[in-house]
Amino acid sequence: MKPEKALIFELSRPGRIAYSLPECDVPEVDPSAVIPVGHLRSEPAALPEVYEVDVIRHYTELSRRNFGVDNGFYPLGSCTMKYNPKINEDVAKFPGFAKIHPYQPEESIQGALEMLYTLQNDLAALTGMDQVTLQPAAGAHGEWTGLMLIRAYHESRGEGRTKVIVPDSSHGTNPASATVAGFETVTLPSDARGMVDLEALRQAVGPDTAALMLTNPNTLGLFEERIEDIARIVHDAGGLLYYDGANSNAIMGIARPGDMGFDVVHLNLHKTMSTPHGGGGPGAGPVGVKSKLAPFLPKPVVGLHPDGTFYWDEDRPQSIGRVKSFYGNFGILVRAYAYIRTYGPEGLRRVSEIAVLNANYMMHRLAPYFDVPYPGVCKHEFVLSGKNLKSAYGVRTLDVAKRLLDFGYHPPTVYFPLNVEECIMIEPTETESKETLDAFIDAMIQIAGEAASDPQLVLNAPYTTAVKRLDEATAARKPVLNCSC
Repeated sequence: MKPEKALIFELSRPGRIAYSLPECDVPEVDPSAVIPVGHLRSEPAALPEVYEVDVIRHYTELSRRNFGVDNGFYPLGSCTMKYNPKINEDVAKFPGFAKIHPYQPEESIQGALEMLYTLQNDLAALTGMDQVTLQPAAGAHGEWTGLMLIRAYHESRGEGRTKVIVPDSSHGTNPASATVAGFETVTLPSDARGMVDLEALRQAVGPDTAALMLTNPNTLGLFEERIEDIARIVHDAGGLLYYDGANSNAIMGIARPGDMGFDVVHLNLHKTMSTPHGGGGPGAGPVGVKSKLAPFLPKPVVGLHPDGTFYWDEDRPQSIGRVKSFYGNFGILVRAYAYIRTYGPEGLRRVSEIAVLNANYMMHRLAPYFDVPYPGVCKHEFVLSGKNLKSAYGVRTLDVAKRLLDFGYHPPTVYFPLNVEECIMIEPTETESKETLDAFIDAMIQIAGEAASDPQLVLNAPYTTAVKRLDEATAARKPVLNCSC
C-alpha cells in the first residue's frame, strides 16, 4: 500500500496513539445532475440519532417475533415442520456445490452430477419407482408435473382421458393441480372410517378416468388398508394411480408406493428430507414414475456413460419438456442428499417409526379431552375435533389455536381436512423430545379445562403476542395491505 493511501499512525506521547486519514480522491458530483430537482431535499432529513447497540437490539427483538422450528414446537398437521440437522445446511454451502453454475461444461461439475444421479436412484429405490426427475420446485409443482406426465402417457396411446378423481380429504393442491393440468376433477367421498369408499370409487371410474390422486397414509393420518383393491379398480378402468408424497414421513423404509400399485409419485424433499418450508420456500418436489411413463419425464435427466462419467441427457423425444429453469432448486437437493446419506435405510425407517409412535402417544393422551373422529392407530399425524367444546361452551377450534399462542406454541393446522367438523390436525414429527410433547399436551388439556371453567379467557386470547385478537370479519372485508405508520 502506498504511504499516501495508508492509515497513518503517530505516537503523540507514551501510551496514546494519534492518527490521521489521507484525503479521499472521490470526485464531487452535483446532486441535481443525477436527481431531479423536485426530489432534492431543501434541508437535511430529520433522522433520529440512535446508539448502534439500540438499533441492533431493536431489530434483534423484531426477529424474535418470527416463529420457526429452531425456537419452538411447530405441530402443523400435513406439513411436517420438523427440525433438520444443521449439517445439511453446511453441506449445501460446500464450494463444490454452492459455487458452480449450470452452464459449466459437464466435465467440470462431475461431482454435482454424481450427487444428482445418486439422489435420483435413492429416491427411486425409496419409493419403488423406476426413474425420477429432480426438476420440480415444490410439492404442488411436482403434482402438476406428474399429472402432465399422465396426460402425455394417455395421449401417446390415443386416449383423451379428461377426469382426475380426488378424495374429499385430499390436500387442496390436488384438485388445483389437476385443473391447471387441464383435467376435470371428481370428488370421491370417504367412508365412515375415513378411508376411500370403494363402492363410490367403482361408480366414479370409467373410460374418461385419467388418474386417482391419493396419499397413503391419507390426510386424516390413516393408512388405506385396501390400497391394492383401490389400485386394481383404477387400473382396470385404464387409469393411473398418483401418489401425493406429502405424508411419506410415515412410511419411509417401511412401505413403498410403487409396491402398493402407484404409477407416479412426488416427494416433498423440503419437508420430508430437509429444510423446514415455512416462509414460502424454496422447496423440491421430485417425481418418480414407473418405466411406462419414463419417456415423458422432463429433460434433461442425469445420465451415466459407460466410461463412468455423468452427463445431461437431453435426447428424450417424448419428454414433456423442461418444467424448471436449470435443474430445480439445487441447494435443497443437496440437503436432501445429505439427509438420506446420514440416516441410511435403517435410519429412515427409524424416522418413520418414531413419527408414528409420537402421533399415537399424543392422540391417546388427548382423547379424553377432545373428540377423536377416527379412533384407532394413526400414522404420523392425527385429527381431533373441537366440536364438543363449541357445542358445550361456545369455544371454537380457532379459539383453542389462539390460546395456544400464549403458551409459546405454533398452533396445529385447523379446519383441515374439510370433512372433519372443527378439525384440529396435529403432526408431532419424530424430532421432538417426549418432554416437548408432554408440555404441548398439558397446554391443550389446560385450554380444554379453561373452555369449561372460563370460556371468555379462551375467547379473548391471545394475550402475550405482539398482535392480539383481531376482528376477523373486518380483517376479511377490509384488509390492510400496506401501512404507513
